[in-house]
Amino acid sequence: MLSRRLIKRRGFLSGGASLAGLALGVPGILYGQQRKVDMALALAADCSGSVQNEHYALQQRGYGDAFRDPKVIKAIRSGIHGAIAVMYFQWSGYRLQAQLMPWTILQADTEILAFAHALERTERMIFSGGTSPGGAIEFGQALLMQTPFETVRRVIDVSGDGRSNNGPPPDAARDRAVAGGIVINGLPILHMEPEIDEYYRDHVIGGPGAFVMPARDFEAFATAIRRKLILEIAGTGIPSRS
Repeated sequence: MLSRRLIKRRGFLSGGASLAGLALGVPGILYGQQRKVDMALALAADCSGSVQNEHYALQQRGYGDAFRDPKVIKAIRSGIHGAIAVMYFQWSGYRLQAQLMPWTILQADTEILAFAHALERTERMIFSGGTSPGGAIEFGQALLMQTPFETVRRVIDVSGDGRSNNGPPPDAARDRAVAGGIVINGLPILHMEPEIDEYYRDHVIGGPGAFVMPARDFEAFATAIRRKLILEIAGTGIPSRS
């Protein structure tokens, strides 16, 4: 089980500490076990050193605005059960991840808006440590296998602005996750590496209907994550080469 204890920022500044398995709870919106949902969605946000604090603020604002968008809310309610389970974690190096939002069911307006508000205001806990989308995929897979909900769709939504430079390449982690029935979609941010979207297509995403939704920079993140959530929650997807 994942432990829940407060993560001190100075632990990240000193570097080297593994944060896998740490979580911050959001009181009042986490639901009990065995409830059926249309999908379980793990939001994986790159917080490596290349992501400046102003970029992080834009990213979180984009997440919050996306979950408040009427089209995203409509997508959440479009499935058989009219509900999804979602959580959020930050990542950088291969062994450096932190779960900041627990598994939460979104269905009613109050639940969705509370989650959007909490996600928008989530404090940054990782500031450096390299870039390992493979580590993020492994962490997301472990979280998805522990979900206390019944669902037939499990998705990892990986955003990031760079190639792997820490730990093993992401291909093997992607293949293991896909073999376990998980779909991995990507939101590459092109401000540093204009062809990072091709890297995500070739090495990060996988599974039926997997797709890439690039953002030209962090200012465009809000539009990209809104479009991406609509597609992956509704389960339509887009061709990975579009």
